[in-house]
Amino acid sequence: MPFEAVEEFLGLASKVATQGSRQGLLEHFKSQFAAAAGVSHVRSSNEQWAASDLERNMKDAANNAPMFIEAFYDACSSLTRRQPDWWVPDETLINTVLRKHNVGYEVHYPDLVALESGPLPVPVPKSAPSLAEAAAEVYASSIERSEELLSEGRSREAVQELLWLLETVSTAFRGVETESGTIAGKYFNQISRDLRNKHPGTALDRVLDWVNTLHGYLSSPSGGGVRHGLDINEGIQISHTEGRLYCNLIRSYIGYLLEEHERLMSGKSRID
Repeated sequence: MPFEAVEEFLGLASKVATQGSRQGLLEHFKSQFAAAAGVSHVRSSNEQWAASDLERNMKDAANNAPMFIEAFYDACSSLTRRQPDWWVPDETLINTVLRKHNVGYEVHYPDLVALESGPLPVPVPKSAPSLAEAAAEVYASSIERSEELLSEGRSREAVQELLWLLETVSTAFRGVETESGTIAGKYFNQISRDLRNKHPGTALDRVLDWVNTLHGYLSSPSGGGVRHGLDINEGIQISHTEGRLYCNLIRSYIGYLLEEHERLMSGKSRID
């Protein structure tokens, strides 16, 4: 189990523990994770030690993801039966956390299902050094939001978020001076066209051709339908696998365009 996933499940357990005897509820989770970790459960001397011991048991159990997930699910389901009016993480929330951290399993009671390993997100710069501070914040927020949407299985919204970011990043080129003149245009298609016209036969020209093709398909009602609505008769819903593919393609294009923007702003030349 990834460290971040363990921390999030620990936070959920702590939230549950605010609804009754805090130590008693921490002990409830602690006993489940003690069994998952293969250690004996002994009641802690006080509430603080119970929280610390629970964290230790969860980290020990994290070496075996299926056992960890089963322990958390069993702790929650037994509490739900005892206290039906309490807030307790359900199967949907547990699966959301598992997907968010790419754990590779989902709960479909009574089964724990191993998922096929999907491709990792294409890495993009964590910050955009050539963009203004405010624009860099928009960039980082959009990247994070798209990852959240994809982890929640909301593929169309994830692709839509990144397509919006691609269009936003493209506006950074407006007014940039190049060897062939100043980049003009107000919208994505105009800026892209002017960039290509000023860099014919280069890698940038070819990449923008691919970007335009993907952008057009995803925008079309009979294609991805993420900008102008989906054609109810001919449109095809984006599957999770397709969503991950489109997101990775857009991320790779965004990363490339940010590097090109930084190069143009610094006046560096490139041999294509």
